[in-house]
Amino acid sequence: MLGRVLDLLAPALDRPEPVLVDANLGLGGHAEALLAAHPALHLVGIDRDPTAIERSTARLAPYADRITLVRAVSDELADVLADIGRPRIDGALFDLGVSSPQLDEAGRGFAYSYDAPLDMRMDPDQELTAEGVVNTYPVAELIRILRDYGEERFAPRVAHLIAKERAREAITSTKRLAEIVRTAIPAATRRTGGNPAKRTFQALRIEVNAELTALERALPAALDALTLGGRVVVLAYHSLEDRLTKQILAERTRDTSPPGLPVPLPAHQPRFALLTRGAELPSEEEVARNPRAASARCRAAERIREAVDES
Repeated sequence: MLGRVLDLLAPALDRPEPVLVDANLGLGGHAEALLAAHPALHLVGIDRDPTAIERSTARLAPYADRITLVRAVSDELADVLADIGRPRIDGALFDLGVSSPQLDEAGRGFAYSYDAPLDMRMDPDQELTAEGVVNTYPVAELIRILRDYGEERFAPRVAHLIAKERAREAITSTKRLAEIVRTAIPAATRRTGGNPAKRTFQALRIEVNAELTALERALPAALDALTLGGRVVVLAYHSLEDRLTKQILAERTRDTSPPGLPVPLPAHQPRFALLTRGAELPSEEEVARNPRAASARCRAAERIREAVDES
């Protein structure tokens, strides 16, 4: 949804020396397009994956004097901005989820389509891995993760079979885990809906990288940092991310005046306005070009009132 992202952010960046935070830099595709479209833009790119920082640095080399790339988790956004002396921003982009290189590089252990170590860390220096979760978490905790993060309706069956198998031998590879999940899912269900391991792998990835926790902190921080007229755009790729985004934006865009008042109280009027009606979906043409875009959901908001006006 690159074109839509550019359109939504353009009004906020059409000003002298605008600053935008790309909170999930990845390969730098959105960053490159934004820098090309806005010659005065300074872009702050954040990513926890050192490979992403390395590749984006090379890709964005023509714009080296207009970028600041920082290896950090997105929920450190406020600290990153403070450290570089840019506490206010004109735009923020959240392109959530796992990046294509992380999925495509077998050794990272994100994909059930490759036989690889059960890793799934976006930050290779962190301690917790998917192998650690699978082999050490209590069954009840595994059930919670699979149900809450993977929306797996057979979470108890999967968790109990994982526990049985790990007691026999530690589960260390993506292939073995995928086979265990497949065995746990009823045969009738396995015949539809794609690979039965998809939901389990999603749940483990979210747990390992604390993705929802990071978004829950990072998106409000970005909203707080926006200047008047500044905009935020969020691309989510599964219902949990999109639901959390919707909740955060809804909280910031509602009038909190007590009911029954003849006029709204200025201090309780919303500071932000939604720019999208619900979650926007990619076009059929885009999905045809890039099947991975099929699950994308886009939401955006604009700051319409400064916080100081609420006192």
